[in-house]
Amino acid sequence: MNKGISKDALNAINKKTGKPITENAVKKIASTVKPSTLQSEAQLRQLIKQVSAMAGVPVSESTMSEIVSAVKKSGMNASNMEALMKMMLKK
Repeated sequence: MNKGISKDALNAINKKTGKPITENAVKKIASTVKPSTLQSEAQLRQLIKQVSAMAGVPVSESTMSEIVSAVKKSGMNASNMEALMKMMLKK
């Protein structure tokens, strides 16, 4: 997996949130994600809350449930986090 975050992904995050999110901030949160994180609903919810706080964008309980459900149904793993980011940016 590429160690850097693509400029397109970072630009999309900043555009979507309207806030300047740094690559280091994204890397800091990403470094805490393990394959088991994406299998545990409690850990997924915690990750969503961390990202929400970093971006300064509130996430409703229903949206959080939709994200958790989509991640679990898709069988996503840590190696395709960019696909998860793209899916979330479409919301």
